[in-house]
Amino acid sequence: MTTFKALESSKGENQNTLSIIERSINDLPEGDLLIKVNYSSLNYKDALSASGSPGVTRNYPHTPGIDAVGNVQESNNPNFKEGDTVIVTGYDLGMDTSGGFGQYIRVPADWAISLPSGLSEVEAMSLGTAGLTAGLSIKALEDYADQKLEGLKSIVTGSTGGVGSIAVMLLSKLGSEITAVTGKEAEHSMLKKLGASEVISRDELAEMTRLPMGKPLWDMGVDVVSGSVLSLLLASLRPGGAVACSGLVGGPSFESSIFPFILRGNALLGIDSVEIPLGKKEEVWENFASDWKLDLSGLVREVSLEGLETEINTILKGGQVGRVLVNLN
Repeated sequence: MTTFKALESSKGENQNTLSIIERSINDLPEGDLLIKVNYSSLNYKDALSASGSPGVTRNYPHTPGIDAVGNVQESNNPNFKEGDTVIVTGYDLGMDTSGGFGQYIRVPADWAISLPSGLSEVEAMSLGTAGLTAGLSIKALEDYADQKLEGLKSIVTGSTGGVGSIAVMLLSKLGSEITAVTGKEAEHSMLKKLGASEVISRDELAEMTRLPMGKPLWDMGVDVVSGSVLSLLLASLRPGGAVACSGLVGGPSFESSIFPFILRGNALLGIDSVEIPLGKKEEVWENFASDWKLDLSGLVREVSLEGLETEINTILKGGQVGRVLVNLN
C-alpha cells in the first residue's frame, strides 16, 4: 500500500494546527486520475483553508492546495494515459477535495489539462492560480477593449501579491503603461523591476481621485483588493475603461455610484478562475507557454512541505511578496 507525505490541517480548540503526516493512497477520494504531484503553489485561499477560516473548507482534517502539476499514475479516462504531465487548478481541489499539498491527488479527468509544450512544471506552478487569474483578467480586458493593450494606461492594486505581481509583468510585456498600487513601501523598486512605470500607495491613490467620480486617469485596472480601493478605481477610469476584479482583500463589498457607468461607459468585469470551463483555462495556459512567456525566477521562492507553515502565516498577515512554489519531490 503506497503512502505519501501531506500537509494536514486539523481543528484545534482555538485554532487549526498544521502537521506533516503519512497518508495512504487508499484514503484519497474517488476520481478518474491518480496524479503524483511534483509541484504546487501557495495562494491566499490555501492559507484560509489551512487556518480553518469559514467559507473555504467545511470538513477537517484536510490537505489544502488548490494547485498541482504532476504525472498521471492511473487513468480511467481515454484522454489521459500513465505518465502524462497535467495541471490541475480550481474546482474543488484543495477546498473539500484533498489538494496539492500532498504528494498524490485523485481527481475527475475534467479538472485536468495537459501541460502545454513550452511550459515547465516549475513555470506552471510559479504561475499557479494567481497567474491563471492574472491572465484571465488581462484576457477579459483585451476582449472588452477589443484591442491590444499596448500604449494603454493601466493600474494594478495589490501589486506585490501573486495575482498583482504577475499582472504587472504581463501588462508590461504587452506594452501597457502601469501604475502599481501597494501598501509596502519597501517593494517599490521591485515593482519597477517588474515593469511598473509608477508606484503609489493607497493613500496617494485616494489623493489622486475622488468619489463619486474623479479625473479620468487610467484606461483599465486589475483589482484584487475591492473595498474602497475598487471604488476609487471605478471613479478614475477614462471613458470606455474597465476594471477586472478578482479579489476581496479589502473586504467583500464596495461603494459606487451609477456615474462611471452611464457617463463614461465604464465596466466592472468579474474574474472567476475556479469554475470556468476547462477550455478557457487551457487558452490562458497556452498563452503563458508562448506569447505571454514570463521569466518568473526573480519573483518566486521555493519551499518544501516543511516550510509551508511559515509561508501560510506570512500570507495571512498580508506579508507575501511574489509567489511561493511548493516542491513535493
